[in-house]
Amino acid sequence: MYTKYVGRSCPGLHYALHFLSAKCHRYSAATSLAQDPPNTLSCPPPAPTTPHIPHIHFDKDPRAPAPPASPPMAAAAASTGNGSPPVGLLVLMVLALAAGWFANAVRPPPPTPCGAPGGPPVTAPRVRMRDGRFLAYAESGVSRDGARFKVVYSHGFSGSRMDSPRASQALLEELGVYMVAFDRAGYGESDPDPRRSLESAALDIQDLADALDLGDKFHLICSSLGCHAGWASVKYIPHRLAGVAMMAPVINYRWSGLPRGLARQLYRRQPLGDQWSLRVAYYAPWLLHWWMSQPWLPTSTVVSGSGSFPNALDEKNRLMALSTGMFQKRAQAATQQGGQESFYRDMAVMFGRWPEFEPTDLGEAPPFPVHLFQGDEDGVVPVQLQRHICRRLGWVGYHELAGVGHFLSAVPGLGDRIIGTLLPGPAGNSSTAAGSVCAY
Repeated sequence: MYTKYVGRSCPGLHYALHFLSAKCHRYSAATSLAQDPPNTLSCPPPAPTTPHIPHIHFDKDPRAPAPPASPPMAAAAASTGNGSPPVGLLVLMVLALAAGWFANAVRPPPPTPCGAPGGPPVTAPRVRMRDGRFLAYAESGVSRDGARFKVVYSHGFSGSRMDSPRASQALLEELGVYMVAFDRAGYGESDPDPRRSLESAALDIQDLADALDLGDKFHLICSSLGCHAGWASVKYIPHRLAGVAMMAPVINYRWSGLPRGLARQLYRRQPLGDQWSLRVAYYAPWLLHWWMSQPWLPTSTVVSGSGSFPNALDEKNRLMALSTGMFQKRAQAATQQGGQESFYRDMAVMFGRWPEFEPTDLGEAPPFPVHLFQGDEDGVVPVQLQRHICRRLGWVGYHELAGVGHFLSAVPGLGDRIIGTLLPGPAGNSSTAAGSVCAY
């Protein structure tokens, strides 16, 4: 049973244990042969007979040494000279035990789903997904039945269903906007998805829209790391989208469509802990939970909130969130079912390998508008790489915001600008509140 578990979690240890088992079997066989020679083992004991006086041969000295051992007996005796296992076998046993300890140490704890025994309570409305999972959501704007536009919002890293672009209620009512935000899989009160991928992120959005009866088409707004669901929706469910707006979408430095030299240069400008976290997420995502739990290792400053931001508003909000405890409360709410299926699964999907597609692979323009808003003082996403992506695609409406950092929802009035850009005005024309689009 143990080797079956190890085979699933650590194939290298699985092979090591099989090798060790074979070694031990050969050693046991050799020892048995040394103690019980073949002719003795194969001959049954003689039947009892009448006693007789044995004939003593005086030509053999009873004190003479025993005859040489057969090859199996000699191999066993030569192991250490006293019947002990050979040194190499002992070393292999120690290595196997160490590998078993390591496999157990890096294995993340199981999640504690909301509503399950020992798990957090369910307090939010939830809908069932295609695979039986539940997704928690929160509504804002006008009522769903009387809405002119229906918008789904995908939150960023450490966010929740309570996040939004922070558009004014007056504008939402003027345009007739119903907005629903949801806890992405594993966050808040949404069930974890251990098979989470880019495609599953898009299908979760589609399932949410179907469960709430949002119609054939809806609009999508994404923020920060949650924008991987936006790119995935453009790829996998374009027939369901009426328009997409992305707010400072996080990039993967290892996307092949990025200029290699520039991406490497900007990657190395990050704090050492952020570099290592992204490296582990890409090369060894199964190690990420253990890595991030070790205080002596370089870990993500975004997760800990310890990294400063170049933008004044971002830095002010970071310090305020830490001093008031809001940063810790948000992180606790986001990870209440476990950090592995929320934070670290998020990092593995976003910063791991993208075998299915990359944004620059999307090719032809989709049959709906796509807008991307990016601050030129963003300390999380390099504006140079964002410009390159939009230039490669060509069909993205790129809005570069001067003097703005990463957390766009905190910028006064920007939520109204994003909504006004994405949705047509009451007369059916696009709002002019967005200003000009920067083309690169």
